[in-house]
Amino acid sequence: MDKIATFSEIKILSRQYKDAEKTIVFTNGCFDIIHAGHVKYLNHAASLGDILVLGLNSDRSVKRIKGEKRPVIEQGHRSIVVAALGCIDHVVLFDEPDPKRLIETICPDILVKGADWPEDQIIGGDFVKKNGGRIERVSLEPDISTTKIIKRIGELYYGKC
Repeated sequence: MDKIATFSEIKILSRQYKDAEKTIVFTNGCFDIIHAGHVKYLNHAASLGDILVLGLNSDRSVKRIKGEKRPVIEQGHRSIVVAALGCIDHVVLFDEPDPKRLIETICPDILVKGADWPEDQIIGGDFVKKNGGRIERVSLEPDISTTKIIKRIGELYYGKC
């Protein structure tokens, strides 16, 4: 089975998982340059349930959030990389600036975001709680982020910015 799914496919799969009483966990992000912080975060998210669905921001969505120079890695390649992680069951690209529509399509039991997000600002959180689910906020690895990696590469090759 291909892990990379469309909205239509994940809608059907989500119903099948619900019918089989599987706990669906959902998280989302850009996952531009995969690093140890991402892997720890995703493994933790997967440990909370039976099925981990990752909503992956499309290139257009990343540009709106992070600026014109991002993403570094295009969506097709990012999809392949995250789908290769054993902890992820499905990857779904979304074009919107936020995953609200995807969350409402999947209706996850657990919505996972980084602890840097206040719970009341987590998009889809109210929907998930209203439907009997819960939000889990995961501590992030300190001193590692894609932005910091990009900055460090720039410093190595072009001197201090």
